[in-house]
Amino acid sequence: MKPMPIQRRQTNGRIFAIPLLIGVLSMIGLVSALVGDGLWDALSWITLAIPIGLCGYFLLKRRQ
Repeated sequence: MKPMPIQRRQTNGRIFAIPLLIGVLSMIGLVSALVGDGLWDALSWITLAIPIGLCGYFLLKRRQ
């Protein structure tokens, strides 16, 4: 049996950095969808597609 590697303690900033970024992107996408048309719609599609793409990526990665 292999010994367990020593794990460093993670700070709150390291734990919540990526979920916070995903939340901010989602909020930007939702607000830009409400604000206007044209470029705002494109921004909302892009920022709202990122969390969905990440979920799909990690779901497929986990199954492999």
